[in-house]
Amino acid sequence: MRPFLSPAGCPPGRSFLRADFIIDTPSSHSNNASRTGPSAPGGRIQVDCIDATGHLPAADLRWLAEKLAAGGDELRVGGEVRVRVVGDAEMQGLHARYCNDPTTTDVLTFDLAEGAAAAQAAAGGVAELNVDIVVCLDEARRQAAMRGHEARRELLLYGVHGMLHCLGYDDHDDQAFAAMHEREDAVLRAIGIGATFAVLPRQQGGEP
Repeated sequence: MRPFLSPAGCPPGRSFLRADFIIDTPSSHSNNASRTGPSAPGGRIQVDCIDATGHLPAADLRWLAEKLAAGGDELRVGGEVRVRVVGDAEMQGLHARYCNDPTTTDVLTFDLAEGAAAAQAAAGGVAELNVDIVVCLDEARRQAAMRGHEARRELLLYGVHGMLHCLGYDDHDDQAFAAMHEREDAVLRAIGIGATFAVLPRQQGGEP
């Protein structure tokens, strides 16, 4: 099973972390920063991606920002999403600080709107996100290698996962877990990527 947030050690019953962790948005396009947007009424979302590792190709970072924006449109959300791509070392530090777990993980979600987007979505309106999402490139590479697809596709899955947390999805019990990850793959299929969470490792009958 994939080690998705919220893992053991994070507060039970919470779908996101609210903390003093803030991602600085890039002031311009560079090899380690990409922006798509801007956000506007009606569901257009602004996505800022920063590669803190220096190991994600610039084309993949742009792709990630663009596909996350497409995923946001599919989810009918507006607002701002800031994504920081990190390695195991930084993720371990953040995981220890905010979840009391010193191991690495794939994604951490910091909902700066503190649940407001979920309330907007539940009322049938356009949810305005304000979220920092930290995704781990090392974990993405490990999972992608086992499943026979690209690391950027894993990172996209993690970003969609973070947005869904802000919309009230959770994965703390079996039923909620299934609903959340089915929704992730539905979004990824809708934007032309295909189901990704459901892909099994090769040794378990996944893609050749």
